[in-house]
Amino acid sequence: MRLTDHTNDKGGAKISRHKRFQDYMAMAIEIAQAGAEKGEVPIGAVLVCEGKIIAKAHNQKETRPDPTAHAEMLVIRAGAEKLKRWRLNDCQLYVTAEPCVMCMGAIIQARIPMLVYGATEKKFGGVESTARLGQHPMLPGKMEIYAGICEKQCEDLLKDFFEKKR
Repeated sequence: MRLTDHTNDKGGAKISRHKRFQDYMAMAIEIAQAGAEKGEVPIGAVLVCEGKIIAKAHNQKETRPDPTAHAEMLVIRAGAEKLKRWRLNDCQLYVTAEPCVMCMGAIIQARIPMLVYGATEKKFGGVESTARLGQHPMLPGKMEIYAGICEKQCEDLLKDFFEKKR
C-alpha cells in the first residue's frame, strides 16, 4: 500500500499515522546517512515496539565484513535480543529502502506485522519489486506494508551515494 500523502484525508487518524511514519523514517534516514559516511550503502532501519525504539542500525556489510549485515537484519537481531524473544509480532519496522529477499524472509520469520519503507528497490527489492514476498499467500499472518514514505529523500540518499562512488 502506498501511503504517500494523506494531508487531504478527513479525520486525524491517517494524518497522525502518516506523521508518525515520517518521524521514524526521518530517524532511519539520519542513521542511513551515518552509514554512508562510513562507506556503507545508505540504508537505515528503526525497529519500534509499543511506541518505543527498540533498535536502530545502518548497513554494515563493509565494516563487519558480513554479507548479511543489512540494516534490517541488524535491528531484528538486536530487537530479539533486547526483548528476549524471536517473535516480534508487536513491533513495526521502518526502513529507508525496500527490503531485499533475505531481509524480507527475516521480517516474515520474526512475525513483524508492519513494514514501512521509503525507496523502491527495482533490482533487489523483495516486497513489491522482485519476489513480492509481502503479498505471499503463505505469510504466517497479515502484514501491513506501507511504501513510499519520505520516498524522494530515501531515493536521493541512495542516488547521491552511488554517484559519488562512480
